[in-house]
Amino acid sequence: MAQVCEICGKGPQFGNNISHAHNVTKRRWNVNLRNVHAKVKGGNKRLRVCTSCLRSGKVTKA
Repeated sequence: MAQVCEICGKGPQFGNNISHAHNVTKRRWNVNLRNVHAKVKGGNKRLRVCTSCLRSGKVTKA
C-alpha cells in the first residue's frame, strides 16, 4: 500500500544514510499516516490521513 496522504497527497521523502565513515546507503522518510473515520460529502469514510492535515483541521472526524 502506498504511503500517501489521501487529503494533501504528501508521500515519502528520499535521501541517504551517511555513516561516520561516509558510507552512503539509500533510505526514506515515510509520512506519519493515521487511519481516520472522516466526514466526506455527508457520509462517513475511512481515510489514511497525515497528522499535519489532522492538526491543521483539513479533516473533520466522524
